[in-house]
Amino acid sequence: MLKVFAYLKPFLFSFVPAIAFLFVQAFCDLTLPNYMAAIVNVGIQEGRHDYIFSTGLIMLGVALLGGLATIAVSLLSSRVGAGFARNLRKAVFEKIERFSSIEFDQFSTASLITRCTNDVTQIQMLLMMGIRMICYAPIMAIGSIVMTLRLALSLTWIIGLASAVLIAMSVVIMAIAMPKFTIIQKLVDRINLVSREGLSGLMVIRAFGTQAHEQQRFEKANDELTSTQLFINRVMVFLWPAMTLIMNTVTLLIIWIGAREIAASIMQVGDMMAFMQYAMHILMSFLMISMMFVWVPRALVSAKRINEVLVTENAIVDPARPQAFEPVKGLLEFRQVRFRYKNAEEDALSDISFSAKPGETTAIIGSTGSGKTTLVNLILRFYEVSGGQVLVDGRDVRDVTQSDLRARIGYVPQKAVLLSGSIDSNLRYGKQDATEAELERAAQIAQAIEFIDTNSERFNAEIAQGGGNVSGGQRQRLSIARAMVKQPEFLIFDDSFSALDFKTDSLLRAALREHARGTTLIIVAQRVNTIMNAEQIIVLDNGRIVGRGTHRELLQNCPEYHEIASSQLSEEELDERHTATK
Repeated sequence: MLKVFAYLKPFLFSFVPAIAFLFVQAFCDLTLPNYMAAIVNVGIQEGRHDYIFSTGLIMLGVALLGGLATIAVSLLSSRVGAGFARNLRKAVFEKIERFSSIEFDQFSTASLITRCTNDVTQIQMLLMMGIRMICYAPIMAIGSIVMTLRLALSLTWIIGLASAVLIAMSVVIMAIAMPKFTIIQKLVDRINLVSREGLSGLMVIRAFGTQAHEQQRFEKANDELTSTQLFINRVMVFLWPAMTLIMNTVTLLIIWIGAREIAASIMQVGDMMAFMQYAMHILMSFLMISMMFVWVPRALVSAKRINEVLVTENAIVDPARPQAFEPVKGLLEFRQVRFRYKNAEEDALSDISFSAKPGETTAIIGSTGSGKTTLVNLILRFYEVSGGQVLVDGRDVRDVTQSDLRARIGYVPQKAVLLSGSIDSNLRYGKQDATEAELERAAQIAQAIEFIDTNSERFNAEIAQGGGNVSGGQRQRLSIARAMVKQPEFLIFDDSFSALDFKTDSLLRAALREHARGTTLIIVAQRVNTIMNAEQIIVLDNGRIVGRGTHRELLQNCPEYHEIASSQLSEEELDERHTATK
């Protein structure tokens, strides 16, 4: 919790003038009833119009000063709240950016979005209202009590009784509503999750005609959140009519008893009016304090959720003394690598050993769930090996910084992801200072220049969020071009040709052989056609290497590879290509 509020340090100096202005505001509010009593007791009863005018001018000045102090407090509290929220959101976002895949497995995307937005807003509102209420209410309560004791000690029991009733009522209401505050943020997470899934998977939902089912899912999540909020609101709304009843009852009692004391010449009319004003100040102060008991728990729940993100230890961190890469370029080695996911009972990868050399293509193939993508993630250090070593350019990936490691790698993920902007901004994502010629070259290699040229804006053509305005094949080609712009030592394609037709696939592979001769190519693929010309093919099965060699060698020696090839190629094609490779 302390880590969250540590971001208040830059704004601590703003608290001093805010508190000073709060004292000015409270002083003005406490002084006005006295001037009002003086006008009634002296000016009106004695008929001194000059006294009424002069005292009225003083009241006007005090009220103006109090108004200016209120504006200053609001300005400072808003500045503190907004600045704190800005810094906290930045800190949470930067922390999330450093998360590895291990941390993303722990927190859902919907929950992280809620923590960056709704939870931060809850704390911001607490600060903005708290500065004004937590400090102002006690000052007003104490000052008003002192003033009532000075005006009419015999009437203070009315305020004591009303305050006791108000406090008891607030405690009961808090006891009823408090448990709901602990679950409402989880319900916000849930509705964000359902909404996000519904919007991102809209085409699938329509294709399967499950709009009614998804609507029911959303309505269920929405109803749970709505019912919880309505329950809290109904409970809290009870405070206001109850408060009105208490205040009106107090006013009637003060007038009833005060009238008798006025008749007995014990109290003056102005003093009774001032006493009523101070009584209202006291009750409102207690109400403000009660309201803080509503905001504080919810804000603390949000602070706890944000703190969980901030204090999460990154499973993958840079070494304290990072090493430089060896002079060798483009060499990748796996040495008896073993990997197991968190809380898994079995290893996802076991005894993985191979090397990939510069200028050669190493292909990885296997059935679904055999560990192909997991192996690629270990190269990029998205996950940490459980045993063994992954070496890039002669260095263990754990001995170099993540930025240096990934700067040498061009990665095309299994799911092509484009960012909102333009084709130009997406291609420059890995190399901001890339020239126009480099963009053209990368687009030509990736076979993307054809559809780029069909648009009059070419590289300035707009790309929607997630690349929603281009086809799946176009997204893949732009992702490949983005990796090519970096001109890296290693190019990793994680099943990145799946949306390409055979002709485009063939042209792209030919362009890679021509323009990326000194680059180490790692290709994860499902299609045998894509990898059959690779210098080395790794066959995975249940996380183990069951075959290694060329296409011809594996057809003869690896039953698993032969089974995959047989499922994709006819007997004639298999025999022809087998013979052609001899």
